[in-house]
Amino acid sequence: MRKVRAILAAAALVFAAACGTTQPADDPAVCGAYSAGRSHVEVVADGTVTRVFGVQPGRVSPHEGFLMRLASGCNLVVRVEANTDFTGAFALARGDRVNVKGEYEYYPLGGVIHWTHRDPRGRHEGGYIAAGGHVYE
Repeated sequence: MRKVRAILAAAALVFAAACGTTQPADDPAVCGAYSAGRSHVEVVADGTVTRVFGVQPGRVSPHEGFLMRLASGCNLVVRVEANTDFTGAFALARGDRVNVKGEYEYYPLGGVIHWTHRDPRGRHEGGYIAAGGHVYE
């Protein structure tokens, strides 16, 4: 019995360490920002990848993007963008479950969540993309 408890405790620690930087999703906050046409809203969203755009050159650095249908709330599809200079490339496929933290910007087709990485200058709250047991910051 002691051995089982020790194994379970170790597994819990590994799980906590792997998930330590993620936060619970608040999809209704994204839906509210979309409905009100608000931008510059820090959000945490959870959903399913519906389309992957891959890595594209950006104004300053390359970005990787995808579309995500929110898991709850208003059935909204938002675009997610990540600066791969910070996150590195990440492998996503249609149907993957993702948890995303970043800044929501409104536009009529659903909006975009960006700043899904750390800010090296420390002026902006850091974000992430969590998928498949990995957290990309």
